[in-house]
Amino acid sequence: MARVSVEIENHIARVTLTRGDKMNALDAEMIDAIISAGESLIERAEVRAVVLAGEGDAFCAGLDVMSFGALATQDPVEVLMPRSHGDSNRFQQVAMVWRRIPVPVIAALKGVVFGGGFQIALGADIRIAAPGTELSVMEMKWGLVPDMGGMALLPALTRSDVIRKLTYSAARISAEQAERWGLVTELAADPEAAALEMARGIAARSPSAMRAAKRLIAYAEANTADPAAVLLEESRAQAALIGKPHQMEVIAANLQKRAPVFKD
Repeated sequence: MARVSVEIENHIARVTLTRGDKMNALDAEMIDAIISAGESLIERAEVRAVVLAGEGDAFCAGLDVMSFGALATQDPVEVLMPRSHGDSNRFQQVAMVWRRIPVPVIAALKGVVFGGGFQIALGADIRIAAPGTELSVMEMKWGLVPDMGGMALLPALTRSDVIRKLTYSAARISAEQAERWGLVTELAADPEAAALEMARGIAARSPSAMRAAKRLIAYAEANTADPAAVLLEESRAQAALIGKPHQMEVIAANLQKRAPVFKD
């Protein structure tokens, strides 16, 4: 049975974890399917936004308990240390791949978002959660540390003491608390519908400007200690957009009071 579905319509890719009967828990097959789904979108020029969601009552309950047994039979150094996906290993790529997609990714969260599932959600640009959703950095419950990209992603979203509390305690927190701490962008009764509405708005904007914005934000986050470099990158990004076909179409559409039509 397929673990992930990808549907592309009107420039929006809907990626759904489809192991709803297991709360979309991560086994080896699902990890590979998530990576494959994400990587398949990187070069898709027609895709302007991605909505990431889970089938059934949960977004993702984290690593399937049965997977622990399989991992225990392997040498962890041989499994975890090779950089099989750029600067990431296979497990980290399930979260980091969403940052590598050049267009905005919106995660729709519900039910539980635990462990690896939480880290996958952190890889999205924006997280919309249903009220009552529970989130947790769950690894300490099993005597482990977050190792699926969480430590590369969390520091850009929330305070050090919050990261430490969540990591040390493995506590479950509500979506409401997660929003206050910057881990959830906003709450919505139907997060998938809200994510789709946001994606439609993004898809209606200049594709080249949107991609440039995602690159520029990532650059700025990675270079906080070098504001001069960020200022230069701002100018470089803007110079590459001004007067180009997408920007000229935006100007024409605004003047003519119509929706812009972009050529991919």
